[in-house]
Amino acid sequence: MTWDDPMRLALAQAQAALAGDDVPVGAVVVDATGTVIGTGRNTREAEGDPTGHAEIVALRAAAAARGEWRLTGCTLVVTLEPCTMCAGALVLARVDRLVFGAYDDKLGAAGSLWDVVRDRRLNHRPEVVAGVLAAESTALLDGFFARHRSREVR
Repeated sequence: MTWDDPMRLALAQAQAALAGDDVPVGAVVVDATGTVIGTGRNTREAEGDPTGHAEIVALRAAAAARGEWRLTGCTLVVTLEPCTMCAGALVLARVDRLVFGAYDDKLGAAGSLWDVVRDRRLNHRPEVVAGVLAAESTALLDGFFARHRSREVR
């Protein structure tokens, strides 16, 4: 399966995060048939919630749609490599696959800085597909941080 279409949906969620002045990260959860069962975007600024990461929001929506916390058979598609909190959450939710766009050299926990999702000490290790539409994800993030840096300089 190509992950471009679900990643485009995640990119649309990332774009929507900009309205709340949040870092543009978006996520979707698709079930085994490819149906979207959860979406999310960063909401930390908009909601004042330190756990308001796109992945957490999408996982909560998917669990609510399913009526259970186990998301076996599902794929989490996210525009940026998950942090340790989000990587831990997707492992605990038993997500089968993680698909992400841009690597995060500062906080990434799916191969960049840490590799929580493939840690052999854990009882669940999802498949990882990295770099899907990475240029688009990176461009959104770079634009956001450039605007924020230019505001700080003034």
